[in-house]
Amino acid sequence: MRIAAPLLALPLLVAVPLLAQMPTTAPGAKDAARVTGGTYQADPHHTLVGWRVNHLGFNDYFGIFGDATGTLTIDPKNPAAAKLDVTIPVASVTVASAGLKDHLLRPAAESGAKPDFFGASPAPARFVSTAVVVDDDGDEAKVTGNLTLNGVTRPVTLDVDFTGAGPAPMTNAETIGFEAEATIKRSDFGLGFGVPLVSDEVELEITAAFEKK
Repeated sequence: MRIAAPLLALPLLVAVPLLAQMPTTAPGAKDAARVTGGTYQADPHHTLVGWRVNHLGFNDYFGIFGDATGTLTIDPKNPAAAKLDVTIPVASVTVASAGLKDHLLRPAAESGAKPDFFGASPAPARFVSTAVVVDDDGDEAKVTGNLTLNGVTRPVTLDVDFTGAGPAPMTNAETIGFEAEATIKRSDFGLGFGVPLVSDEVELEITAAFEKK
């Protein structure tokens, strides 16, 4: 027992120097002057695509996609020329119900038939911007692009808010943050199983961070 106490304290001794390096205030701020031009990479650990559908008219059900990858190229002097190209691994969909995840990724019941939703090995989704319209304040934009999902490509417009910029802790990498919303119809992408009992419209809520490399 006399040996166990020092061993238990070791993680604390390691953590103290790390905590000392952490900033005492949030390093990010909603200040466009902090944004520098260049190409940024999506931070897969802090970028999430949330989705929400209505279930049977009773309540909404939601889930998320994570581990997004991709790039954002931006010039603060010409934000309308920004380019966004992001890929989302559909196979990593996260929901609260194991049974629902199984259904979302279940192969077709019969050979040659289409699965109800994504199937067992779905291709990643991809959004590639085609136009950016920035508001007068410079902190909101409508980003139009092509969304490829389930093998189908359709135009989608994101309502985007700039939420912060600054150096990331530990790495000091320049980081930009955004939030975005959009609404799509899943039947447009060949995912119309259960419509209208489960809503055709899917609300997307996105939070994204990009780091300059």
